Amino acid sequence: MVSAHVPDLDSLSLLLEIALAGSLGGAGAAHGISQPAVSARVRTMEALVGVPLVERTARGSTLTPAGVLVAGWARDVLAAAEVLDAGIASLRAVSRQQLRVGASMTVAEHLLPRWLVRLAAERPETAVSLEAMNSSQVERAVLAGRVDLGFVEGPTVGEGLTDEVVARDRLVVVVAPGHPWTRRRRVDAAELAATRLVQREPTSGTRAALESALAAYAPLAAPVLELSTSSAVSAAAAAGAGPAVLSRLAVADDVARGRLVEVATSGVDLTRLLRAVWVSGRRPGPPARDLLRIATTAPVRPRP
Repeated sequence: MVSAHVPDLDSLSLLLEIALAGSLGGAGAAHGISQPAVSARVRTMEALVGVPLVERTARGSTLTPAGVLVAGWARDVLAAAEVLDAGIASLRAVSRQQLRVGASMTVAEHLLPRWLVRLAAERPETAVSLEAMNSSQVERAVLAGRVDLGFVEGPTVGEGLTDEVVARDRLVVVVAPGHPWTRRRRVDAAELAATRLVQREPTSGTRAALESALAAYAPLAAPVLELSTSSAVSAAAAAGAGPAVLSRLAVADDVARGRLVEVATSGVDLTRLLRAVWVSGRRPGPPARDLLRIATTAPVRPRP
């Protein structure tokens, strides 16, 4: 605990200026304050220390023997403060120039590349690391402090997290060419819920969003396959393993090339919100705030 008798750093610096300039006016000019302000600061220091520190004469001002001692100690204190200030500045610079991002597979593969290109143009000094994982893993990484900002695609977020909607996405039903559903105008919600699908793993945002949309028909049919990436699910569906429900972002290329066929649905809203998440009570740093702004203003479209 700092003693109540210790002057503040600015006052100690002023004491050194008096010793160097030899006058209160000269010290004030070097310090950017008036001579009366210097006199007031000296009186305050002397009251704190309890002994005279400056001797005023017709020829100027000099330090008393006690003032010389205090000034010597002050040099060490001010030098240590400069080291501390430089260290803090270094930490702040590092935090401004590094951004760790965790994102669900859909966001990481189809949206973040464009966002990060814009961020790099605006902040070329910022080094960004990106880790792709499912939405539950993203939330855990944010809470554990392993990433600064997360992007998830589930219908809700866990406790301890603040979220902001950055985009809207839509899940679509896809099947292999030749599947019986390709000859129908649409599949209703009840049939979709009763059909064994090729699914993502239970902790993925895509799986959670589908289960939430079909909650009125729970329990859903058991998956015919559970796979850990959207590309694996779409490949399995294209090979004829069964229908799948994936982000339109993830299947746009396969649908355009005829490897998958999109099937219309009725009685179910497959729109979902994509969210950014960070630890509640902690304001995102400047790079994270810039990425949030980019994400909320960029158009959402399939990657070409």
